[in-house]
Amino acid sequence: MKPDALLYPTPKGLYCAPGDFYVDPVHPVERALITHGHADHARSGHTAVMATRQTLDIMRIRYGEQFCVSEHVAELRQTTVINGVTVSFYPAGHVLGSAQIAIEKDGMRIVVSGDYKRRADPTCLPFEPVKCDVFITEATFGLPVFHHPDDRAEIGKLITSLKQFPERSHLVGAYALGKAQRVIALLREGGHDAPIYIHGALTKLCDYYETQGIALGDLRPATLTGKDKSMFAGAVIIGPPSAFADKWARRFIDPVSIFASGWMMVRQRAKQRGVELPIILSDHCDWPELLATISEIQPGEVWVTHGREEALVRWCALQGIAARPLHLVGYDDEGE
Repeated sequence: MKPDALLYPTPKGLYCAPGDFYVDPVHPVERALITHGHADHARSGHTAVMATRQTLDIMRIRYGEQFCVSEHVAELRQTTVINGVTVSFYPAGHVLGSAQIAIEKDGMRIVVSGDYKRRADPTCLPFEPVKCDVFITEATFGLPVFHHPDDRAEIGKLITSLKQFPERSHLVGAYALGKAQRVIALLREGGHDAPIYIHGALTKLCDYYETQGIALGDLRPATLTGKDKSMFAGAVIIGPPSAFADKWARRFIDPVSIFASGWMMVRQRAKQRGVELPIILSDHCDWPELLATISEIQPGEVWVTHGREEALVRWCALQGIAARPLHLVGYDDEGE
């Protein structure tokens, strides 16, 4: 079987015609397989959804009980047959519950990696390489300029700033799912055991991480009603990046403005956001990690999607690996 006969891009997303299902569709469909809970990959309105238990739980938290008509739990590393097509889920290392999806029929195996990273993360299972004929990789940071520094050294910058400016609150912008919990876990790992204050948009997800055995320590609501603003002096306050644009962020006195993202490598982005302390912390692979992953898996072909596609396609060609961009639309990398 040729790869295109098994899986191909459509305006709704990647479609498996023999199995009659989509992977991470951007519009409502009858049958969807979901790699992880970020809103650009996991949308509500599908009839049947198959994903890991944690991703299904996260979708329920974000969209409510009626996020789909029927849900189907994908157990990691176990196979399920859908209309004669075998599918299996493997850890992707991106966020809690994230998975790669292997799709197989007539001797052809395609792995849709979704979003993934290779670095150790205390809040999710690590990426597992899966041998395949076609590897579909993201390329969010698919340019040679992207070499992300050590995660713990970056969090160390925040811990150092807390010691240097004990009179100032430290306001951290971090995506609500995955990034915020990772920042908290790394702070705890680094010895910061003081209460951490969180925006209300993070509460349910942080509570869910705790139920999954991921200890985040003493978390408190970042509310000021009837309270003295000085209580936030020297404290870490974490909220979604969108909260920085509203009055919620302006309630804190002289805060150190911080943003945790792989994009903080780009100084202009940090400057545009008014970030005083950029923390380079990505839930995606940098350039060397993308190359190392492809070299380790050794697929016969690579399909590149949502990101800086052309550079990675060119690198594959130079290595003698067939590759092409998919030009999928509807997937956002700004929140990372």
